[in-house]
Amino acid sequence: MSQSTKDSSEKWVVSELIYEGKAKKIFSLQGHDDIVLVEFKDSLTAFNALKKGEFENKGKVNREITSLLFGYLTKGHVATHWIEDFGALSVIAKKLKIIPLEVVVRNVLAGSTAKKLGLAEGTPLKKPLVEFYYKDDALADPFLSDDQALMMNAATTEELQLLKTEALKINSLLISLFAKINLDLIDFKVEFGKDSFGKIFLADEITPDCCRLWDKTTSEKMDKDRFRRDLGLIKESYEEVLNRLKKVLI
Repeated sequence: MSQSTKDSSEKWVVSELIYEGKAKKIFSLQGHDDIVLVEFKDSLTAFNALKKGEFENKGKVNREITSLLFGYLTKGHVATHWIEDFGALSVIAKKLKIIPLEVVVRNVLAGSTAKKLGLAEGTPLKKPLVEFYYKDDALADPFLSDDQALMMNAATTEELQLLKTEALKINSLLISLFAKINLDLIDFKVEFGKDSFGKIFLADEITPDCCRLWDKTTSEKMDKDRFRRDLGLIKESYEEVLNRLKKVLI
């Protein structure tokens, strides 16, 4: 064990599980009220967890992808909850109160949105489309307009504008990065949260679980649609995304 790894492991002592979701567990840390440990799981879910699966080392792959992307976004002046990596499966992160909105940015129409609008999958948008979805599994995370988000007290007018601004900034940075590794960023979902002072940070993860990524040359899907649509090669696609990112970010 290296000295830096030893120092890190001695600094963070896990206390108790405080939350478990479909893809991650969150643990409190002894002596740290404002910091948590986030552990990535091997599980795969789709269609509001109606379809379930997993693959070996998925948690490790997604943790590495998230760490690389959050580090990249931090350099691009996006405030994130990521502090440092902890082992193969976990990160140390700021403890946040999650804003109950999934923020989705679409550059190209795909999936259920293309079907809903009666347009062909792969139809490019003239400008990125930002949408809000209410975080509630029991309601299947319904779409919310800005006025509906305000009615639900999910965020203030100022916060909604900040979420849109940050999401579009993240989109611009990721489009540029993924272009370098021959991937098109079709769409993605992000979440945000507030620290104890009310400051808003990018939270959760950015991985092929929550992005649509298509190979620029072959149009091959390199994301969770391979699981949703039973396309196979799920593990291989996630690992390929990670390997491509490592070539430009490490």
